[in-house]
Amino acid sequence: MADIKTLNDNLRKFLIAGKIMLTRGINAKSYEEVAEIMLKVRDFNNFTPDNDPYDEHDFGSFEYKGEKIFWKIDYYDRNYQYLSENPANPDVTNRVLTVMLAEEY
Repeated sequence: MADIKTLNDNLRKFLIAGKIMLTRGINAKSYEEVAEIMLKVRDFNNFTPDNDPYDEHDFGSFEYKGEKIFWKIDYYDRNYQYLSENPANPDVTNRVLTVMLAEEY
């Protein structure tokens, strides 16, 4: 079985094995701004015991042009109906990376 952190980093950095969801607030931005935000998500590396207590790299936040941006990874079953029973097993888990304005959380 794979390491959850590695699976999450593969989605966040390389768009491997998951879906990306952008909230209304992010989608309202220009193409260039969305691209810059996604680069910041990809390059995010400010993981600490406070913001990543389980060392899974499943959440991050940063400032972008005066706005706080959140990203998070959730784990669903193969049908996207329920939470995954085992996020470390890619055979039973669909990952979804959501990027949002903090005010949309």
